[in-house]
Amino acid sequence: MPKDILREIVRQHAEMAAFLWTVYDHHLLHPDENPDMDEERLARLVERLDAHLDGLRIAGEVGREIAGALYAEYPEAGEMFVLRMLVNGAPKRIAELELARVRAYLSENGH
Repeated sequence: MPKDILREIVRQHAEMAAFLWTVYDHHLLHPDENPDMDEERLARLVERLDAHLDGLRIAGEVGREIAGALYAEYPEAGEMFVLRMLVNGAPKRIAELELARVRAYLSENGH
């Protein structure tokens, strides 16, 4: 039985994942800029980011298509990050990432 895909919800997953990655990465690079971002809030942010990426993965090819369209519309680092996380073999959780490699990949691709 084919699964029903709600494209607007999938797009929201892509948008939020891109935004949350940007917030997360910025905080890691500049931890003193937001004193309210304590360990608990950072952990919740990562949980939300993982959940949005999971929503895109569950959508399968439609999730990749929508993430690609979003990147074409907004070619920013967060959108590229989301696309990269949807590639087969990519880590499934943010905690599994090697941040230096992620940043190098984004930098090599113009971000």
